[in-house]
Amino acid sequence: MMEHDSDGVADLLGPLFGETAMARIFSDRARIAAMLDFEAALARAEAQLGLVPEEAADAIEAAADPDRFDLPRLAAETMLAGNPAIPLVKLLQAAVAPAARDHVHLGATSQDVIDTATMLQVRQGLDLLTEEVTGLGEVLANLVDHHRATVQIGRTLLQHAVPVTFGLKLAGYLAMVGRIRGEVLRLRREAVALQFGGAAGTLAALGPDGLNVAEALSEILDLPLPPLPWHTDRTRIAALAGGLGLAAGAVGKIAGDLAALMASDVAEVLEGAAPGKGGSSAMPHKRNPVHLVAARAAAAEAIAAVPALLGAMVQEQERAAGAWHAEWRALPRLFVSTHGALVNLGKALSGLEVDPSRMRANIETTRGLVMTEALTVRLAERVGRTEARRLAEAAVARAVAEDVHLEDALLEDREIALRLLPEEIAELLDPAAYLGMTDAFIDRALAAWDEARDRG
Repeated sequence: MMEHDSDGVADLLGPLFGETAMARIFSDRARIAAMLDFEAALARAEAQLGLVPEEAADAIEAAADPDRFDLPRLAAETMLAGNPAIPLVKLLQAAVAPAARDHVHLGATSQDVIDTATMLQVRQGLDLLTEEVTGLGEVLANLVDHHRATVQIGRTLLQHAVPVTFGLKLAGYLAMVGRIRGEVLRLRREAVALQFGGAAGTLAALGPDGLNVAEALSEILDLPLPPLPWHTDRTRIAALAGGLGLAAGAVGKIAGDLAALMASDVAEVLEGAAPGKGGSSAMPHKRNPVHLVAARAAAAEAIAAVPALLGAMVQEQERAAGAWHAEWRALPRLFVSTHGALVNLGKALSGLEVDPSRMRANIETTRGLVMTEALTVRLAERVGRTEARRLAEAAVARAVAEDVHLEDALLEDREIALRLLPEEIAELLDPAAYLGMTDAFIDRALAAWDEARDRG
């Protein structure tokens, strides 16, 4: 994890990568606070069942203040103990009166504290991601509708293909964002759960009251109680890895596309301008992508955490020897980086400058050749597909060989003249007239987003 100040705000590079808000949720202080929330809730649950005196639960709750604990000391003792729960429990016991000390951490194990604290942080993190993804979807939906008729060349294998619209391209991004939002909401419902099993998942130390304590603890922390403890069943963590990896991958794709459209020889979009933004230390003429680059970088960091978390599923028996520990930094990194990727993409899209005239000009760089599919389709209606293909290829070859526009080559071709009138040729070479189901697909994408947003 990156360095943070006492408030959990990333230092030098964090603001660039959009990490501030999520970094607070997964800061060291927030981790300790969540662990203390578990200990206070456990004491309160046991007090409700008469296993712990009310006065002891009050004292434990009062002492469970993260500001009372020395993080450097905890870090040093964690190095020796092997996990932060052990020294934290000792310090919490020392912070209460002797009569309450025996009631701290009653019936729990270190993994209960750490996993449940992680789930409390994950819950906040998923809520923040939901907010960010929803905002991103709204920005995209507005852009989709605004640019539904903004004609642009489609690119396959990085080469000009056939015309599309910028709105259709954005609609594809909106569909991805909609699926991301649905996945985040699903994870919020299904992956977040209480961890409480005691030493090896039996709660034996609490005797016949174990399940009752678990139910009370679940209610106090407002965390779903799973059918049984999941100490070495890491499918929840793996699901989080997969869902956030999906989000990061989608952001990386979208940001990469838009950054490519900012290239000088394409220049179809630009990030919004601001004083001091996007310059070069050596080349004053440059207007570099900033948020798109940061989005791609953050997405790459997030994706890199996914295999570590999936690999950590392989855990021995009832307690892992290392794999569980590997999650402690990888999962926060995944959340922070995924959120940063979304934040930066949202900033880039919110101020995006689109140049429709440049888009049309780029279509014309191949001088009509991108319309040969339209030409072939029309000819096939009159001479069959095989002959239509032959005629179109001959016309393309002539246009390239003579370095002329495809329209000129077609008008001078006697075989073509027998099948197509000049006004038909002009119509066939109009990119805006060859957009197929673009409008229908855009309407479907917008409707799907509206439905998903309202349902969620």
